[in-house]
Amino acid sequence: MESHSIDYLRTSTADLSWEDRLEWLSREFPGKVCFSLGFGKEGMVIADAIFRKNLPIRVFTIDTGRLFPETYELMDLVRARYKTQFEVYFPESRDVEQYVRQHGVNGFYESVENRLSCCEIRKKRPLKRALEGAEIWITGLRKTQSDFRSQFEEFEWNEYHGLFKFNPLINWSKEEVDEYLETHRVPTNRLHKSGFPSIGCAPCTRAIVKGESERDGRWWWETSHKECGLHLDITREVKQSTSTPITRIVKTA
Repeated sequence: MESHSIDYLRTSTADLSWEDRLEWLSREFPGKVCFSLGFGKEGMVIADAIFRKNLPIRVFTIDTGRLFPETYELMDLVRARYKTQFEVYFPESRDVEQYVRQHGVNGFYESVENRLSCCEIRKKRPLKRALEGAEIWITGLRKTQSDFRSQFEEFEWNEYHGLFKFNPLINWSKEEVDEYLETHRVPTNRLHKSGFPSIGCAPCTRAIVKGESERDGRWWWETSHKECGLHLDITREVKQSTSTPITRIVKTA
């Protein structure tokens, strides 16, 4: 049933543009299509299409509580630019309080286990709440962002959440994303101009240098697949040693 359904989505939208696919999905699954907006460049491309066309697609974002000020600025700019609202999901305060008591405010620097636990609390659990009742989950993934993301296709079944994922920009290049943003004059995060191609939580993101990949600035202190787990499910596992030694970052005044 899963494969047949995916095949149906692919064949039914084969001759449509990616924007028309968004509209088709919103009609085919009324009230069951949602888009997770992370306010990166790719997300802003998709958000622009949804808001500009006034598509009946539920847009939500996850506020981890540790985002950059520039990201919050962009949130307000999007509200003003498109005269629209989007849903904001936060981590449960008790989960955060328990984590801080056990590991400290920045305990994620100590080990991969601690970092994944923080991502679980601040990202994955809110995402699970946000996706409740949805049948189509739209994301801004691109294959060239990382080796791990190169595995994804335009339409996929996500076993963990029990829904279909639609990755409309999966085959886009970085240059195509930038061209769309410029052509449609879409607002973006100011940090992109300072060497931040991928922007997450402030303590866990740095600018990249020449020769590094787009996601090398994420969790730079550890050797991992550079994912928080939002796009992992039981059908696609990534081998990672959680016992890998991590160098503690000591910040000096």
